[in-house]
Amino acid sequence: MADIEAVVFDIGNVLIEWQPERFYDGAIGAERRATLFAAIDLHRMNDEVDRGAEFHATVTRWAEENPDWAPEIQMWHDHWIDMAAPAIDHSIRLLRALRRNGVPVFALSNFGRETFAIGEAAYPFLEEFDRRFLSGEMGVTKPDPRIYETVEEGCGLTPESLLFADDREENIEAARIRGWRTHLFQSPQGWAGRLIDEGLLAPEDAE
Repeated sequence: MADIEAVVFDIGNVLIEWQPERFYDGAIGAERRATLFAAIDLHRMNDEVDRGAEFHATVTRWAEENPDWAPEIQMWHDHWIDMAAPAIDHSIRLLRALRRNGVPVFALSNFGRETFAIGEAAYPFLEEFDRRFLSGEMGVTKPDPRIYETVEEGCGLTPESLLFADDREENIEAARIRGWRTHLFQSPQGWAGRLIDEGLLAPEDAE
């Protein structure tokens, strides 16, 4: 099997917690949040942004189309950074340890252009990747096979030389089908163990 030549990180729930429901529970209460999310598919709205739609215009349109929930929908724009928090510090340490060891580190994330700029301002470590592949810039989201193909073309590496961590099984499966090595992220400790097992980090570097 080919050596691993780059490690690919998802961002949401791998490097930064992404928990909109948790934010809304605190903002409007769990019962009202459940009613809102049953009535309005806010994750589908966010998918539009992740595919490249303009952030403010998209949220505003959804709010106008659903006037009964307009203030709550607008919260998605006005409080986006509160949903994307906190950073997962152990995962950030792993990213930096890999780079210190000379391992190229890429980002592959479903992320809008404007929302990534907000995230980058709040989390400067997002500037530390060797390459960033963001769906909002690419016009395609995981798990569409085209996004993985674009990464391969962009970095010039073979699928089997890429190790990819993501928290969603469907994204991992799509990468695995293309021949990528994969890790279903459930905790930074588990990810650290995988990086040690692959010989990319020593135990003391993975703490």
